[in-house]
Amino acid sequence: MALTEARPLALPSGEEDTIERPGGVFARPTASRGWRSWVTTVDHKKIGIMYGATALAFLMIGGLEALLIRLQLWAPRGTLLSADLYNQVYTMHGTTMVFLVVMPIGACFANYLMPLQIGARDVAFPRINAFSYWCYLFGGVFLNTSWLLGGGADGGWFNYAPNNGVIFSPSHGIDFWNLGLIITGIASLTGAVNLIVTVLNMRAPGMTLMKMPVFTWMTLVTQFLLLFAIPVLTAAQVLLMMDRLFDANFFNVAKGANPLLWQHLFWVFGHPEVYLMILPAFGLVSEMLPVFSRKPIFGYPFIVFSGVAIGFMGFGVWAHHMFVSGIGPISVTTFSLTTMFIAVPTGVKILNWTATMWGGKLRFTSPLLFSIGLVTMFTIGGLSGVTHAIAPADSQQTDTYYIVAHFHYVLFGGAFFGFVGAFYFYWPKAFGYMLNETLGKTNFWMMLLGFNLTFAPMHILGLQGMSRRVYTYDAGYGFELWNKVATIGAFILATSVLLFVFNIIYSKVKAKSLPPVGADPWDARTIEWMTPSPTPEYNYDPIPTVTRVDDFWYRKYGETKDGKLVRIAATDDVVQQRSDGKGIHLPSPSYWPIVAALGLPLVAYGLIFSLWLCLIGGIITVAGIYGWALEPPDDPDAAHEDHGPGGHTSDDGTAVEETTEALPEAEAEKEAETVG
Repeated sequence: MALTEARPLALPSGEEDTIERPGGVFARPTASRGWRSWVTTVDHKKIGIMYGATALAFLMIGGLEALLIRLQLWAPRGTLLSADLYNQVYTMHGTTMVFLVVMPIGACFANYLMPLQIGARDVAFPRINAFSYWCYLFGGVFLNTSWLLGGGADGGWFNYAPNNGVIFSPSHGIDFWNLGLIITGIASLTGAVNLIVTVLNMRAPGMTLMKMPVFTWMTLVTQFLLLFAIPVLTAAQVLLMMDRLFDANFFNVAKGANPLLWQHLFWVFGHPEVYLMILPAFGLVSEMLPVFSRKPIFGYPFIVFSGVAIGFMGFGVWAHHMFVSGIGPISVTTFSLTTMFIAVPTGVKILNWTATMWGGKLRFTSPLLFSIGLVTMFTIGGLSGVTHAIAPADSQQTDTYYIVAHFHYVLFGGAFFGFVGAFYFYWPKAFGYMLNETLGKTNFWMMLLGFNLTFAPMHILGLQGMSRRVYTYDAGYGFELWNKVATIGAFILATSVLLFVFNIIYSKVKAKSLPPVGADPWDARTIEWMTPSPTPEYNYDPIPTVTRVDDFWYRKYGETKDGKLVRIAATDDVVQQRSDGKGIHLPSPSYWPIVAALGLPLVAYGLIFSLWLCLIGGIITVAGIYGWALEPPDDPDAAHEDHGPGGHTSDDGTAVEETTEALPEAEAEKEAETVG
């Protein structure tokens, strides 16, 4: 397909693949089918699906690394991994799970769901959206090729200085870690700008900020966290690159540098990063709990502003990771207090979720079970986290397995439980069929059991004095039993993840013999459920006008004078979707985002091995950007969608004049109705 053609739209069954235009009947573009449609897509929904599928693949890699860690610690004096290889495995495990799994799953839902929730047809800059995904994929692949080119990074996922220098880590593992995360940072930063602009400028008519769904709010907060946090990490990584590859002295203690500079820069990013992983899951749970409680979210303004407060205060607590680094008593006291204060908005959310379920007509579906799992497991993680705000206690705990237990309860028990529940909840919206509920509930109970068997014993191990970041331990210290329990739990947890994958395959096969699920299988509340399942490429036709929070719910239900809920409209009547989407034109597919992203790992390989590769990679990236800039964003002979008052806008945000006068009268009327 020529890149100047408009992106094709879904056709009704049996309609010929043609389109009438002045001068004759022309073939519709066909690039929306087959593997090329995924390589060239700029559709936010496909990009969201690709984020999710890629994150699931990296989850398998990170999970395998976790199992190797647990097998090494099964018994005293384990010999499965050497000390050096163990350092590499646990470093790559943490890095993979944080940067390549949890954060991208949040991006999966942000890309797929947020434009639907605000009534938009796509994100503000669809090609930048595609570019951000390819940067994530290539950065993650580049990072993991270190296993084939000398070994993985070995300094921990935080890579403290001076251990990250060439003296203590002479292999190229940390160079791969550093440059790979710079590439994925480009993905996060460009994606953040794109989604912020989308939320602020492309909401449906009538949707004010305080009428947005909670998940959209949490997505917006998350993108601002990325916007301000990623550059700090990138700055630290550039300094480290200069040290390792060009003999600079930013972290060289022998030349008078202060290695605490790395810790400050890393944790100024690292603690907001904890919340940018957990806030999307908070938003998703805030969408699921009201649906299965048949109540609106309790205290909508409070749950929104508590999320904003978490994002704002997250930048003021970074040094609680540094209580044993010698930063001084005044700094320790200050960050102890701020750490206690940030527990307040988090507690508000937990109370709101509990109040939402209280007195509701609960339906214990898989999404609800996983949502309750997040609330309970995150609460446990939060309670153990409060103890770290007390500097004397933290000084005893900080290098023990107690910390490992804490952050896994927060990130896995919090974020991952919420994400898996949201996969079950939104699967029919994305694919048109539901995941098997029996397998889903089994999945939940197995994951809950495996998770607690794995990480609850680590609290005890930490309090007994077992250090983290050690590859073995001696017998006689009481560590044997709880390490065995944790290892058994890890394998149960891994089995639960495989059960989720099996459910996907099984449900897809069974779906062929089942009737379609319909637009609204859960009797949901927010407007993304007003679209057919799976969602058409153009999302909405026409774009809805929003009058309140949970607008879709109030189109279906009303209340009598005595407050009794009554049905006022059938779902099929509320889902006002045309069957063909004629007259809607979206940005056309493009190869240039993948070309521009492809040059970046070549530049990174060149920095490590040969500067000639930098030249080749740079030429590819510049060529991709140049081709991107010259490529028409859409078919210049077709009408364009109106993205707001004041005229039409292209993929790159430039103004484009209407061309409805060039269309036949009937088409022009339909186009005017669409853009009006």
